Amino acid sequence: MKTWTPNHHHHHHHHHQQHYVLSLQILLLLLISASLFHSSSSLKIGETCSKDNDCDAGLRCETCAANGNTRPRCSRTQPIIPTSKVKGLAFNKYSWLTSHNAFAMSGTTKSATGSFLITGTNQEDSVSSQLRNGVRGLMLDMYDFENNIWLCHSFGGKCFNFTAFQPAINVLKEVQSFLQANPTEIITIIIEDYVTSSKGLTKVFNAAGLSKFMFPLSRMPKDGSDWPTVDDMVQKNQRLVVFTSMKSKEASEGIAYQWNYMVENQYGDEGMIDGSCPNRGESPPMNTTTVSLVLMNYFPTNPNSTRACSENSGPLIKMMNTCFQQDGRRWPNFIAVDYYQRNDGGGASEAVDEANGHLTCGCDNIAYCKGNGTFGSCDVPILAPPPPAALSSSSPGGSSSTESNHAHKVLLRHWLYGSLVTSITYFIL
Repeated sequence: MKTWTPNHHHHHHHHHQQHYVLSLQILLLLLISASLFHSSSSLKIGETCSKDNDCDAGLRCETCAANGNTRPRCSRTQPIIPTSKVKGLAFNKYSWLTSHNAFAMSGTTKSATGSFLITGTNQEDSVSSQLRNGVRGLMLDMYDFENNIWLCHSFGGKCFNFTAFQPAINVLKEVQSFLQANPTEIITIIIEDYVTSSKGLTKVFNAAGLSKFMFPLSRMPKDGSDWPTVDDMVQKNQRLVVFTSMKSKEASEGIAYQWNYMVENQYGDEGMIDGSCPNRGESPPMNTTTVSLVLMNYFPTNPNSTRACSENSGPLIKMMNTCFQQDGRRWPNFIAVDYYQRNDGGGASEAVDEANGHLTCGCDNIAYCKGNGTFGSCDVPILAPPPPAALSSSSPGGSSSTESNHAHKVLLRHWLYGSLVTSITYFIL
């Protein structure tokens, strides 16, 4: 350690200079160490992680064993909200992440009736959480049950204690709170409708405080032309678009019959056959251009939480491209999946971003759209090669790029501590 002995008659001047250099050095060291600590706790997509909050916002720490991806990596749970990037287009010029059976939450063991639930689940978080994560389409199955409207799975169009999740008003109130708190967001509800009670849907939407947000049937185009712009919908506060699967409701309650306004591919296992994108029975053929909206389903007949991470990734994007070829070269406006958060990296969020890129600015991903660029002018980043899928078995604990990266940071931190301690002692003495 160096001690500083004042043996010059002009030591005073030196002292100041040294003082200044040291403060600068300490400042620099503090800045470097701050950035190191910050970056070590926010990992990017694909980087090795050990828990959710290691990852940047909008990511969680996931493996996907169904894909052989055993290395826990930061994986996306949120798409880019397209209207935050490209503003003012027609509603049908955007794609929205859609949760199939949004109400059927895993971990719900009891029905609100008190009975045990014996039925499939399709998502793993509440509707409020889905909306926070950028889900903008909700598929809800509604039934008459216990003199009320319930969210339910069924046998032959009937709801039972052991398949009934909860009264629909609970989830509709979550939608109401979100719309109230987020005045520029638009939500679409697609109802698998088994309600036969008179004005049943109207009553429950009114009771949930949603009637003031309803986008009116009279403004929905029936000839394949563009919808009003999202700006117009926001300005008029018509930010809830509702479709029913029951044709008679359009005349009786003014609720849009879904397949007058959108084409939809086959759901379940038959909708997951590679290279094929047939319409579901009730929908017009996929290439019907007199309807303006396209809904793409991609989920198995029986929900499978282990396979979802694989299905929601490459295969989902491949099917989106297949449907594009078969639906009159249109990208989907709604992409409906089970377990929307599960993927091997990008997943359904990536699919939605890609669809939005094509729709809004003619780029392969909405992230590449330029602020106010012309259609087709894109900022495509140079991507680093992806880290390995599996943990390597050769070295214990694996050695991915991020782990060596982490090791470097630790070394750097030790070095920093050393220099910091030295400078400070130097300074004090």
